[in-house]
Amino acid sequence: MIRKLLALVLVAIVIVPCFAQAAETQPVQLALFNPVQIVPEGESIKGMRLSIFYSVNNEVSGLDFAWLGVNKTSGDMSGVGIGLGNWVVGNAYGGQVGLVNHAGKRCVGIQYGFANVVEGDFTGLQWGLVNWTEGSMRGIQGGIVNVSKGQSRGVELGVVNYNDGVIKGLQAGFVNYAKEVHGLQLGIVNCTSNLDGLQIGIGNYNGNKKPMEFMALLNWSF
Repeated sequence: MIRKLLALVLVAIVIVPCFAQAAETQPVQLALFNPVQIVPEGESIKGMRLSIFYSVNNEVSGLDFAWLGVNKTSGDMSGVGIGLGNWVVGNAYGGQVGLVNHAGKRCVGIQYGFANVVEGDFTGLQWGLVNWTEGSMRGIQGGIVNVSKGQSRGVELGVVNYNDGVIKGLQAGFVNYAKEVHGLQLGIVNCTSNLDGLQIGIGNYNGNKKPMEFMALLNWSF
């Protein structure tokens, strides 16, 4: 079965370009690994991209599927990306499902995998072992380790939640840290430099010391 599939892809890569007219956007991409692919990496796909190991294109809209490898999009991607790795250099809109999911700029939608990384702002759901957002986060992070560097509005659920900015909502886990909290921290250890809300846990630290710097079980500041 695998040999037949590889043979079909190779045939398509050799024959289809002979009949296709040059265009910046193509409806279908078939690839073994870059550069062994029908559509050159500088062009875009609007429809479906199917690859065995590795494919690269400028922009992709629609279904992006890599059977045993990685999909890479140099620009923006909108639709659903499925593979061992989904790597978008620009903005990602829709869903990414794989072991490693990455968006180089903004991401709106769902990231589901072992490691989910967004270098810009994120809106939606991140669910995996490690979730990392460099910009602001609006939505839900759920995993073992959740990291957010900007302002967060929503819910962070994990064993360890680390927020280097402001969280407006809920942090729930064994260890919760945020530079500033407006809402609720629920865990074994809760820590913030500035609290405007509640901390519920074995140990609760509030850096603004209003009314108390450290309290067991319950701490508050309004």
